[in-house]
Amino acid sequence: MSLATFISRILGFVRDMIFAVYFGAGGMSDTFFAAFRIPNLLRELFAEGSMSSAFIPVLTEYRRKHGEEEARRLVKVTFSFIIVVVGLICLAGVFFSPAIVTAIAPGFLASPAKFSLTVLLTRIMFPFLLFISLAALVMGALNTKRIFFIPALAPAMLNVTMIISIVFFESRAEKPIVVAAIGVLIGGFVQFAFQLPAFFKNGYSLGVDPHFRHPGLKRMSLLLIPATFGLAVNQINIIVSNVLASYLPEGSITYLYYSMRLIQFPIGIFGVAMGMAVLPSLSEHAVRGDYQKLREDFSFALRLLFFISVPSMVGLIALREPIVNLLFQRGHFDYAATRGTAEALLFYSLGIWSIVGVRVITTTFYSMQDTRTPVKIAVVGMLSNLLFSIILMGPLKHSGLALANALASWINFSLLFYFLRKKLQRVDASRIIRSFLKIAVASTVMGISGRLLLQGGLWEKSGHGLEKTLYFGATALFCVLIYAAASHVLKSDEMGYLAETVRSRFRGGKR
Repeated sequence: MSLATFISRILGFVRDMIFAVYFGAGGMSDTFFAAFRIPNLLRELFAEGSMSSAFIPVLTEYRRKHGEEEARRLVKVTFSFIIVVVGLICLAGVFFSPAIVTAIAPGFLASPAKFSLTVLLTRIMFPFLLFISLAALVMGALNTKRIFFIPALAPAMLNVTMIISIVFFESRAEKPIVVAAIGVLIGGFVQFAFQLPAFFKNGYSLGVDPHFRHPGLKRMSLLLIPATFGLAVNQINIIVSNVLASYLPEGSITYLYYSMRLIQFPIGIFGVAMGMAVLPSLSEHAVRGDYQKLREDFSFALRLLFFISVPSMVGLIALREPIVNLLFQRGHFDYAATRGTAEALLFYSLGIWSIVGVRVITTTFYSMQDTRTPVKIAVVGMLSNLLFSIILMGPLKHSGLALANALASWINFSLLFYFLRKKLQRVDASRIIRSFLKIAVASTVMGISGRLLLQGGLWEKSGHGLEKTLYFGATALFCVLIYAAASHVLKSDEMGYLAETVRSRFRGGKR
């Protein structure tokens, strides 16, 4: 899953680099990113969140208790339900787009042209919800069969479609930014269709079965609503930032978007992938009532996740300006845009460890079909973000909104961890804390080393792509070696596990 997600995220960065070249960081890009916030929110919730969190535990239970045929029927019923209900939601979204834009970007009302263009883009992209919901259904069904690569690779199809749309059709359109919005819509369909061959191969079908009173669908619906809100807290926080940033200087929304895209790289590769990969196993432990195994898998998943994500967080903080310069500073995206994005990246990055941790903790709650506890805690996190945002946006502008998001995610993680520990009685907390401290020390050593190596005026200039790529690549490789060495010196259990895994596979290959 991490490999497939890595491919998708790399293509996502290629898409963003192309977008930066064609549209820069100004008023036009602000309209797209404000409108794209809605489909992007829905992607986070349905493709990587609540749909699978509600669907996988119920489908796993039905397959175990009622057999394969009943599980396949539940898939058909869910498919029919999505077509009807989500289809109606999409129609309503298209009709009420002006009200939606007013809610997510009220500052645009001062510019009628900017507001009307954002409404148009929102209407084009809103039906993306239907395709992404169907893609999430197919992904969940495949995950219960322990098929992860194809579903995890499917989001890459969205990026490929957008890249093709912008590169080949941008110059032919009267309003070039509209081409990018159409690419999002088509990309959602391609993401769904890409998974269908594997879906059909594993015995599933998409026939219509309007038995909406099916007990499995009812159970799923009861889990889906709170699960959606529970996982939505991070995205709701982003929307709050979007609303407030519409009152800040031009370019603020774009800076926040690009910096958020950068932190979504480790979150998506590690946090989302780990959450989705561990859910079927945790669900089986919960169905069997084997809570000891559930505790062990949770502790291991969280520690391994921190081992990978914390150095990613430190790396983004230490090397933030070279990273933004290398990826985006070309065309209409100048050094001022690089600095604005890098400032937001610094503060957003502080929340990476807690955001990925929340993914695993909420997944553990969902495996036990408890979706209410994360919802209650999510409300606290959401209110915290709003409060911090209002306080910090004055002195720190868009960077204050990024810092507020990170602080709210810390609160969200801390409360979730506390209540999970209370629910399971113990979660190996002392081992998790010891592991986190070792990881933090090794990551700090790595970050300082990388920061010292990537100094100089090269990272203020545009161009020099090959030189920068080689320089940055060599530094990144050195940082990885520093982190591995520091982890070995500190006797990190996770480092030992990964080293032993590599050794055992190498010995297996030799045999």
